[in-house]
This record gives sequence, structure tokens and C-alpha cells, in this order.
Amino acid sequence: MYNVYDLKEAIRAIELTIKKCEKVLPKLKEGTSSHTLLIRRIRAFEIAVDLIKRELESRV
Repeated sequence: MYNVYDLKEAIRAIELTIKKCEKVLPKLKEGTSSHTLLIRRIRAFEIAVDLIKRELESRV
């Protein structure tokens, strides 16, 4: 199982990736496959962060 440090590092890394994706998003034309993929990727990362945070909370 992952330790608390690893989970917190994962959150930081994923949140940084989300910010980078959000920065690129306005540059993509809405309705294109690239735009749709990036929106879905951002949502998946947000879900991952939420699940990791739940795991951390359950360990307290």
C-alpha cells in the first residue's frame, strides 16, 4: 500500500498537471477531438485527486 507521503506527492503532481491542462484548454478549438480529450483528461485527474484525498482522510 502507498504511504501518506506518496499520496500527498501524487496529489501535488496531478494538481500541477491539471493546471497545465487548463492553461492549454483555451488554445484548443471547442468541439475538436483534442479539446474533448483534454476536458475528459482534466475530469479524470480531478476524480483521481478526490479519490486520493478520500484515501488520506480514511487513514486519519
